[in-house]
Amino acid sequence: MKLTSNSKGNNIFLFIIFVILYLPIFYLIFYSFNAGGTMNQFTGFTWEHYQAVFEDTRLIGIVLNTLLVAMLAALLATFIGTFGAIYIYYVKKKQNKKLLLSLNSILMVSPDVIIGASLLILFTLIGFNLGFVSVLLSHVAFSIPIVVLMVLPRLYEMKDSMIQAAEDLGANSWQVISRILLPSITPGILSGFFMAFTYSLDDFVVTFFVTGNGFSTLAVEIYSRARRGVSLEINALSALMFIFTLALVLGYNGIQIYGQKRREKAAKTVHFIESEGISL
Repeated sequence: MKLTSNSKGNNIFLFIIFVILYLPIFYLIFYSFNAGGTMNQFTGFTWEHYQAVFEDTRLIGIVLNTLLVAMLAALLATFIGTFGAIYIYYVKKKQNKKLLLSLNSILMVSPDVIIGASLLILFTLIGFNLGFVSVLLSHVAFSIPIVVLMVLPRLYEMKDSMIQAAEDLGANSWQVISRILLPSITPGILSGFFMAFTYSLDDFVVTFFVTGNGFSTLAVEIYSRARRGVSLEINALSALMFIFTLALVLGYNGIQIYGQKRREKAAKTVHFIESEGISL
């Protein structure tokens, strides 16, 4: 039997995959409301574990540190990655362009353990103190390739004729970048920012290697608390982290859909102008 993209068999397969992926998460969230204090039996509904999370001042400080690192890393990675993607796009030699894309892809597929260990060795060799700055630099490093991959497709979709027209009308390089190039690839830039922010927020392995001096992020804190024993406060903390990450992913998808609608609307407008023979 030939299966199409909308066949019943494919839908059942996707449903099973999603159940396998999300059932443990929902199980964890469900027991975060358990008044019994364990994950053996649900004895009653309570908010006390979430209340304990918000009353833990040390944990609130770690959450703020995590958000600060994620925000700064996403901003820096978006800035560097955007102009890196622009540079790669305008490289004329195909071999050099392929080399740069390959180097970027290697960072994407490299295991987090290797990246974390390599950065730890680097910081140790140069005598760099481990803490907030080392974590921030590490997050920027592994987020840049993500931004590059988000921005490059937008550059290839852009019409070079717009830039040529702006240059013919006397625009300088900064005007071309700020008024033509960046607005054209804004959806890709925003998508890269959200992806970098999400990756930084959820990262554990790289952060575990390069953190120190009493500095910790939410993922590392959850791991350290889980090692000390089962606590439903961990469930509540993990549930909040999952919901926040889910909201970011939905925001990213919203940007993708909005950008697609804008491109379709612009294409329809151009097609209408050309079909009607309207001269601008």
